[in-house]
Amino acid sequence: MSTVHPLGGAEALLADGTTVELRPLRPDDHPAVLDLHTAGMSEESRRLRFFGVSRNAPRQAADRLCGPPRTDLLALGAWVGEELLGEADCELLDDPPETAELALAVADRWHHRGVATLLLEHLVHAARAAGVRFFEADTLGGNHAVHQVFADLGLPVERRYAQGEVRVRVPLDEGDERYRSAVDERGRTADLASLAALLRPASVAVVGVSRREGSVGRTVFGKIRRGGFAGAVWAVNPHAGEIDGETSYPSVRALPAVPDLAVLAVPAGAVPGAAEECGAAGVRALVVLTSGLGAEEARGLMRACRRHSMRLVGPNSLGMAQTDPAVRLNAEFGGAFPRPGSAGVAVQSGGVGIALLSRLAWLGIGVSSFVSLGDKYDVSGNDLLRWWEADGRTDLALLHLESFGNPRAFARTARRVTRSVPVLTVDAGRSTAGRRGAASHTAAAATPTVTREALFRQAGITATRSIDELVEAAALLRSQPLPAPRGAVAVVSNAGGIGILAADACAEAGLELPELPPELGELLPPGASVRNPVDTTAAIGPNELTFFLRALEREEAVDAILVCLVPTALGSTPAQDPVRALLEGPARRRVPIAAVLLDQQVPVRYRTCADGGMLPAYSDSVAAARALGHARDRARRLAEAPSPPADAPDCDRRAARSLIDGHLTAHPDGGWLDPLSTADLLAAYGLPLTTTVWARDEHTAVTAARGLRRFGHEHEVALKAYWPGQLHKSALGAVRTGLGTDGEVRDAYREFAERFGPQLAGAVVQPMAAPGVELLAGIVQDRVFGPLVVLGAGGTAADVLADRSARLAPLSERDLTTMVDELRSAPLLSGHAGAPAVDLTAVRSVLARLSRLADDFPELVEADVNPVILRPDGAVCVDARVRLERRPSFDPYLRRLRRPAAAEAE
Repeated sequence: MSTVHPLGGAEALLADGTTVELRPLRPDDHPAVLDLHTAGMSEESRRLRFFGVSRNAPRQAADRLCGPPRTDLLALGAWVGEELLGEADCELLDDPPETAELALAVADRWHHRGVATLLLEHLVHAARAAGVRFFEADTLGGNHAVHQVFADLGLPVERRYAQGEVRVRVPLDEGDERYRSAVDERGRTADLASLAALLRPASVAVVGVSRREGSVGRTVFGKIRRGGFAGAVWAVNPHAGEIDGETSYPSVRALPAVPDLAVLAVPAGAVPGAAEECGAAGVRALVVLTSGLGAEEARGLMRACRRHSMRLVGPNSLGMAQTDPAVRLNAEFGGAFPRPGSAGVAVQSGGVGIALLSRLAWLGIGVSSFVSLGDKYDVSGNDLLRWWEADGRTDLALLHLESFGNPRAFARTARRVTRSVPVLTVDAGRSTAGRRGAASHTAAAATPTVTREALFRQAGITATRSIDELVEAAALLRSQPLPAPRGAVAVVSNAGGIGILAADACAEAGLELPELPPELGELLPPGASVRNPVDTTAAIGPNELTFFLRALEREEAVDAILVCLVPTALGSTPAQDPVRALLEGPARRRVPIAAVLLDQQVPVRYRTCADGGMLPAYSDSVAAARALGHARDRARRLAEAPSPPADAPDCDRRAARSLIDGHLTAHPDGGWLDPLSTADLLAAYGLPLTTTVWARDEHTAVTAARGLRRFGHEHEVALKAYWPGQLHKSALGAVRTGLGTDGEVRDAYREFAERFGPQLAGAVVQPMAAPGVELLAGIVQDRVFGPLVVLGAGGTAADVLADRSARLAPLSERDLTTMVDELRSAPLLSGHAGAPAVDLTAVRSVLARLSRLADDFPELVEADVNPVILRPDGAVCVDARVRLERRPSFDPYLRRLRRPAAAEAE
């Protein structure tokens, strides 16, 4: 029997927000499994489970599930503390395992809370990793509950009826998108249920309220009281009977009622105990303000939260605020209570949170909820996006995230949320150093900046480079309509120089400046220029500017208007002030409009228009142009229809799995595949690697060259020296090309042997490829972000040109096209200076197959295909390198709570 992938342990949420532990069943679980099938299930439930009432069936089930470890059995249990809620198991019927017999049981008191579905999701993941393609199960026709579980799973279900029994067959490798959507919806429901106590608590306790004025706990307690919190708020301090005129309780257990939320402001060493006390009392959410937790304290905190189903913000949090009038909770110690509004704000850095809230305040943007995530042990940006999507108040989401626990799950949520709510972030943690000393061109290209940009682009998130830029973009997106995706801007100024600077800023932001109809000049003063940028001259008055802007707004060639005004002597009185033309008109027009007022002291502010709407006014044209560029990018994303996953037909996953497993068995520490194994792996996924022959000595090399010529390949061949651990061949002088005779091949091999000595393992003989456009394509598996697919200019100049595009796998069909279009060298592919256009379908196929390969095998940590030579008749991969490493199978869409590194067991 084949060795199967072991089940891993995880914590996840049930539909009602309860945290359960999922782990494989062990021999010492026998009493719990027996109790589940006896005391935990009614006689009717046992009849449906075992097709009859047998006194021996529960013990037989426990014996089977908790016997000695078997490679043909996967058995998973769901636990709350010491209580086993349910189990799901499958026995593998084939070798290799294609079909598995499925069974499951859930304790009666835990029915209708999503236990069975959660167990099945994790069992599907483990079975797929073991190579299982089908679940099969026998059920009674009257077992409506289990049939509903199968129907809701999201996978196709085949049923065969016979004499009151139903044979269910579930294909595991079909309907991936439908299944992921079903899993995501269940996760969203559970998440919202678990977050209610945090973001809409009915009562709050502050643990660690000191007598000392200005202390963190006392500050937060006072802000909650003064902020008008709608529920009960209690102070906990075992050493004080009264604080600030309010009763102080010695412990959470002594409170008059169980609070929904507890805010902890206690020393680091006291955090685990305080968390455990809260959980034992029934508290459902914690905000931990304390910083500096050690590893043991972090583990204690997380154990308490998981054991008692508490959601956690922090530690090292600034706190949180909820401005909903029904709640009005201000549980943070950073500054003034945010004004109520519709912007959801989540930050990791407390300092960034203070700065962002202050900028939003003077801009006049109110906040729906604010959460300082701190060290982000549990609640993350993904959780908050789900909350804001459903809260009915948030129409703008602002994020500052320094790290990602599950980037692909975050991207999936963001892709959905950004269809209705703009999501903006500060791209923190950018690096220009890259990955120095990387072993391949692809790895060198996969810098943190490239990887994060790929994540934000694919998720539809507006990524800015500073807090100021984020606020500038938010001001426009919140108050103005989106431009057309084309992004054609009319720049209007009352001073030619500032108009030219604004036009330059628009061009740098990727915006177009269309030509304007000459007849518009009839609306301007003498001497004005209607060329774009429009110079109205300082002589223009408010009425003339008003009429001109109305006419400009009606032009089909214009998607946005940028008005730049400088104070002049001609506009020294209110009646002459051209800013009146903006403020007396509507704030929202057919196209977005932004103002640049050079005498404005703050970077961006709202100016109130006659209709009560808000017009964003900037002190600098660069900021305004950037904001318009972000708005144009969002318009383009919303205009795009959802794109299906990239198609890569006829991939032989079993052959690739066998090759990868064989290499890692022989090389447990991983390493680079040899040339022939690399060729076989690429061939399994249909990647067009050129004919490759392995030669261990000069005689074999000569024979190989003759064979290539005999079978119709080019007269000349290339010889490439190889040894394990070899880096860039060309830089090492390990490549000889254009070898046309036996003597040239023999001399080249001898030169390699003399130059590289005993480390030389042999050489690869390949036919010389016909000339074409050279590209680089490759894969890098990031431990956090997952697989990144890179495309760029190839050949020996790949690193010098640094002309690359990148996306996180799996790629969509649209990605295949946009990755090519983004290259600076893209014109070369469409024909340049008389050269023919190359086969773009072929390069898209290479990208799709690399994406599929990367997504299927996390063990493939690095692949470098360079160059890929493109010609009008197709593509050929001339050289490739692949590095493997043992990696656990990881489904980024599997429901599980995050496990912060700081709280992992030693």
